[in-house]
Amino acid sequence: MNVKFRKKPIVIEAYQMTKERRANNASWPEWLHDAWQLDRNRPGWLGPTEEGTENGTLSINTLEGRHLVSWGDWIIRGVKGELYPVKCDIFYATYDEVKNDV
Repeated sequence: MNVKFRKKPIVIEAYQMTKERRANNASWPEWLHDAWQLDRNRPGWLGPTEEGTENGTLSINTLEGRHLVSWGDWIIRGVKGELYPVKCDIFYATYDEVKNDV
């Protein structure tokens, strides 16, 4: 038996991380600033990637472990406030911009 499911239409918040936006966090949404202030070992933490990896990149602690945020990735804030990095092509295949507040 082949069972199919459709993702529920939910609205998430997202922010695309670039080198420029990493260097100047003035345009970061409040929820990213809040994540920056969390303890490094807590889920939802956002901060500098550990030494020995790409210079200046960020990492996010998710419920599944630590994930690297590559340049151009979108950081999404899920329905329960959880943060995840999403590759640009996957982001645009999965999400449409909401023009009006829903």
